[in-house]
Amino acid sequence: MQNIDLEFLKQSRPHFPVLIAEVLDSLNLPQENSSPKIYLDCTFGAGGYSEMILANPNTQVIAIDRDETTKVFADKLLQKYPDRFKFFLATFSSYPQILDSLNLKVDGIVMDLGFSSMQINNSQRGFSFKNSGDLLMTMGLNKISAHELINKASETLLADVIFYYGEEHKAKQIAKRIIEFRNTEEIKTTGQLADIVRRVVGGSKTKTDPATKTFQAIRIYINDELHELQDSLKNAYNYLNHKGRLSVVSFHSLEDRIVKDFFNENGEVIKKFTNYKPNLATTNSKYKILTKKPIIPSEEEARINPPSSSAKLRVVEKI
Repeated sequence: MQNIDLEFLKQSRPHFPVLIAEVLDSLNLPQENSSPKIYLDCTFGAGGYSEMILANPNTQVIAIDRDETTKVFADKLLQKYPDRFKFFLATFSSYPQILDSLNLKVDGIVMDLGFSSMQINNSQRGFSFKNSGDLLMTMGLNKISAHELINKASETLLADVIFYYGEEHKAKQIAKRIIEFRNTEEIKTTGQLADIVRRVVGGSKTKTDPATKTFQAIRIYINDELHELQDSLKNAYNYLNHKGRLSVVSFHSLEDRIVKDFFNENGEVIKKFTNYKPNLATTNSKYKILTKKPIIPSEEEARINPPSSSAKLRVVEKI
């Protein structure tokens, strides 16, 4: 595994690229004298993964992000690696159109499904319930904002969103209280919404804020995150070269379940045995699963960067 100073990484970057050493290892970067390889960074952010990949002179990177604020980081890499780096402002599920336009297939695809420190630390973006800000939660190229959902959606839709995307068992009560509140006053800020949720859910015996699940649910719905992930996974096979790697870092159970199920459904099948015809089963698998269990952050990384503690890396290789 690559030796990376995590303390320095934390201090020197606006966003900590989670499981960076493990992701780089998973991508099977080219050796010094081997043929160049092309990689697709579906969730560019502050460019942590892209920059580390490009440090290998035998690589090219195609990067995508839907958040226009990331362009400042992309511009720096474009200046440093003008011949080996390309950036596109787009949702990451649109990478088939991008790669088609370049007439390219790639040797590795990386998807970091978490939202960035720059997004959550900027109260004006509306992702955080710790610092009250405008009720937005938009990552970029969105059809609606959290403000529109919270102030216009039906009680049924709100309850469904909070229950299915947040796995919040008090979803119906929260939705009802949101409707009651907005009938007398527009809900404009994350602070208002968080207070409404906290009053319904009550105190938490853990360090997790009672509003966490509801905020997660709204963010996922507003940004269509699960459909983005599902579409991107389905298309990967057609855009990977032989033995190309697909590496996905997830941060909560809904994402990880989708990735795990997709890999199991399309990965190498364990041969079945019967009393009569052992090894009878055949497989139409598209991938070789390289992580029987997900890779999780080291104790050192979880200490240095606590938000990374829930991260899980799963990797497959195209057969």
